[in-house]
Amino acid sequence: MAATPPVCEFGWKAVDFMLPATDGKKYALGDIAGEKGTLIAFICNHCPYVKAVIDRFVADAKVLGENGIGVAAICSNDALNYPADSFDNMASFAEQHGFPFPYLHDESQAVAKAYDAICTPDWFGFNADLELQFRGRLDAGKLDAPPPGSPRELVDAMLAIAATGKGPADQIASMGCSIKWKA
Repeated sequence: MAATPPVCEFGWKAVDFMLPATDGKKYALGDIAGEKGTLIAFICNHCPYVKAVIDRFVADAKVLGENGIGVAAICSNDALNYPADSFDNMASFAEQHGFPFPYLHDESQAVAKAYDAICTPDWFGFNADLELQFRGRLDAGKLDAPPPGSPRELVDAMLAIAATGKGPADQIASMGCSIKWKA
């Protein structure tokens, strides 16, 4: 079932975490934070919305990293009832798509709850002070590529945040599959 997160709550402070990643390391928020901003993306392996945008997200993450913005993705789905989102499958998904960022496993779902993540994908763009400035969509594409000439909404917003510390006033919410919560 498709879900849509709420509008950006400007200034909300990022919550710290310590999560294992598919590269065998553990990461805290400070390990991911970039000098000019940070993007935390809640994704998973099986959601058709994530599958539709994953290669654009990976390309955009490379641009963000080159501009001093740290990026990480978190999978919080219940892997017991959704085995496609198991840690082993996360590692395969990250390798298959060439993730240039850590892919973190939120097995307890505590981080997703702390961030009030709603769907996959759900994007949280923070400024250098780890204040929320973006909670929009990647671009105009949903299950298909965006129309030619469409703005790269997430990249444009994050580059503006890196330059000014402020996100765009007008943001269009992301859409995706609901987080698969444990019973």
